[in-house]
Amino acid sequence: MKFTLSWLKDHLDTTATLEEISRKLTAIGLEVEGIEDPAATFKGFVVGHVLSAEKHPDADKLQCLVVDTGSEKLKVVCGAPNARAGMKGVFAPAGSHIPGSNITLKKSLIRGQESNGMMCSERELLLSDEHTGIIDLATDAPAGSAAADALGINDPVIEINLTPNRGDCAGVYGIARDLAAAGLGKLKPLKAPAVAGKFKNPVGIVLKDVKACPLFIGRYIKGVKNGPSPKWLQDKLKAVGQKPISALVDITNYATIGLNRPLHVFDADKLKGNIHVRLSKKGENLAALNDKTYELDDDMVVVCDDSGVLGLGGIIGGVSSAVDEKTTNVYIECAYFDPALIAKTGQKLQIDSDARYRFERGIDPAFAATGMEIATQLVLDMCGGEASEVFTAGAAPDITRVIQYTPQRLKQLGGSDLPEGRQKEILASLGFSLSGWAVKTPSWRHDVEGAADIVEEILRIDGYDNIPAAPVMRLPGQKQPSLNPLQKRVIEARHVLAARGLYETVTWSFMDSEKSDLFGAHMNQNKKALTLVNPISADLAVMRPSILSNLIEAAGKNADRGYPDAALFEVGGVYKSPEHDGQLTVATGLRSGNTEQRHWSHPARTTDALDAKADALAVLDAIGVNTASLQITKDAPEWYHPGRSGTLRLGPTVLAYFGEIHPAVLMALKRDEAYTGFEIFLQSVPVPKKKGTRRELLKPSPLQPVLRDVAFVVDKNVEVDKIVRIIKDVDKTLITRVDVFDVYEGKEIGPGKKSVAFAVTLQPIEKTLTLEELADLGVKIISRVTHETGGILRA
Repeated sequence: MKFTLSWLKDHLDTTATLEEISRKLTAIGLEVEGIEDPAATFKGFVVGHVLSAEKHPDADKLQCLVVDTGSEKLKVVCGAPNARAGMKGVFAPAGSHIPGSNITLKKSLIRGQESNGMMCSERELLLSDEHTGIIDLATDAPAGSAAADALGINDPVIEINLTPNRGDCAGVYGIARDLAAAGLGKLKPLKAPAVAGKFKNPVGIVLKDVKACPLFIGRYIKGVKNGPSPKWLQDKLKAVGQKPISALVDITNYATIGLNRPLHVFDADKLKGNIHVRLSKKGENLAALNDKTYELDDDMVVVCDDSGVLGLGGIIGGVSSAVDEKTTNVYIECAYFDPALIAKTGQKLQIDSDARYRFERGIDPAFAATGMEIATQLVLDMCGGEASEVFTAGAAPDITRVIQYTPQRLKQLGGSDLPEGRQKEILASLGFSLSGWAVKTPSWRHDVEGAADIVEEILRIDGYDNIPAAPVMRLPGQKQPSLNPLQKRVIEARHVLAARGLYETVTWSFMDSEKSDLFGAHMNQNKKALTLVNPISADLAVMRPSILSNLIEAAGKNADRGYPDAALFEVGGVYKSPEHDGQLTVATGLRSGNTEQRHWSHPARTTDALDAKADALAVLDAIGVNTASLQITKDAPEWYHPGRSGTLRLGPTVLAYFGEIHPAVLMALKRDEAYTGFEIFLQSVPVPKKKGTRRELLKPSPLQPVLRDVAFVVDKNVEVDKIVRIIKDVDKTLITRVDVFDVYEGKEIGPGKKSVAFAVTLQPIEKTLTLEELADLGVKIISRVTHETGGILRA
């Protein structure tokens, strides 16, 4: 939301400086994002009077000017076709920075002629795109005076970051009201004298859906002359980024920005019959004022006449009834539309307009009648004409509330102990009315719903800095608060993954429906319940069933910009159902590209499923899982490659998935790279049964370990992990490690077979093993593997 300092002072009687106003705005919750002061930007730029203009001796399109800057007469070489003797323009002396071309001027020779600065165009000063000639100022502008004054841009522009609940401050008047309540001046009363109708309104209004449009006020004004708006109005609109169009259109923009009262004007001679406000029908079209044509859907609010759709109510008008320089009769619309319906329509059609911005945040329905009178008077003052009687269809809905409040709530909820009189004073200054301590909200504050909101209003106006600091004291016997097991796992998972070289990300908790289906949402009976009613955008409409899609998108953007090697992770929520236990906390990681870059000592190595497995096991080990007891199965979800993925389990409990992402999923996401990932379900990790230390103390054996190699030929479909477990189970105390160091498939061992070699580490604890004991253990290992897998010892 942008406004100028002078526009604010139209409604606020204050002597506060720009800096004081800026600080107070942020203090009361209207955060200042930036202040543009054109007078400071164009400091040193002055009005230059061109005394003479002669053709350059060595260039056909250049002229040699003599410019009076008020303090001296300087030679300037200029290429503008409209440069002429006697005119006045904006002169930038040597040393000035030209924002439009991003250059700093210096004294120079141009084709052999001295030039001491330049005469500027509007584009060079970022005032517009006009660059056909230099700025032609009024002849009465004093030479040497500040250019910002002559251009009418010496008014600082303030931009605030307006939160969605503060629709009342989407107009300058609402901002002035808040500042006055905060003690920074006095709010000026609005001048809105009733305009007597001179004739009966010839255009009636029919509301066919009073929920979508509870109130519609119309007025006919005949005999207008639609020319340029006055300079003061054009200056205000230009300062906040609006392009002046005509007096009639500029008046609607002025009311929208200044009073938070969107209006629309129709060319009355283009209307066919009466006005009808209804819901659209699928297939209807609107040629809108933004030069785009929209195909409408069901349930969009449309303003129509007997010929069809004229505009989208509360969003944008249509070309068929637009005013222009030939307009002589106008019809003014001042209506109130359902905010939720406006937001839904604007989002569906992707139309951003000043009217939509305000209607969807909620405007003051009770101000509609006053807004019509103000708009009528502005039209009469600027365009002349004669106004009809007002035609009102429907009634302004009462959106006020009565909230039961007690002064003690301020201390309880806000930690501040203001006197009752001061609390009442603040509420009254904001427009709240009190009957005892029953607080009635004003019609422009739909966002105030309960006692906590009343507390917030009092605190922000009195000043958050005035809340006394108080130490947080623990009650007698109260224990130091501690993290629960899940919180500890989240922290530990982040530490481990960061230490393994993955970069943490934070992505949206939403995604579009098609992407969510790729990661299992189509199998979820609760998918509809996880679809947002009012999403931020159409591609963020479903709560995410997995974080992998977001990480793939992030890694893909990096790859598109020349960074193909990705290592990302996020620890956050995924959503399986709307119930309390339907949100899972998952540590998700993704790798792509090379894990080891090429080097003279070794080739590059691309990431694979085993990297994802190693990441997952490292996290599980750190959060207290005995990874040696995990089972690895092949039943990873469908978004993983079926032959290059797995599931880590403790019995029936799934702790993690890992593996390569399915090529079909990547194709649907329009990615050519290969990705491996993992998902660790932190809530599924069992709580350790033992209290105290999470791991047993290390008790190193004084005896030397013994290493024995053994190889088996087994069927190709036998899982190697199964053989590892069989070997470990032979003697869980003595066998401390089983490592696979070779896997071979070839004609020497026959088709459908594979040879797997294992290094078995034996760690004696009490005594050195004898040769007989080693031989006996070897026989047991061979016997168990042969019996349970059908394999044979490879000679």
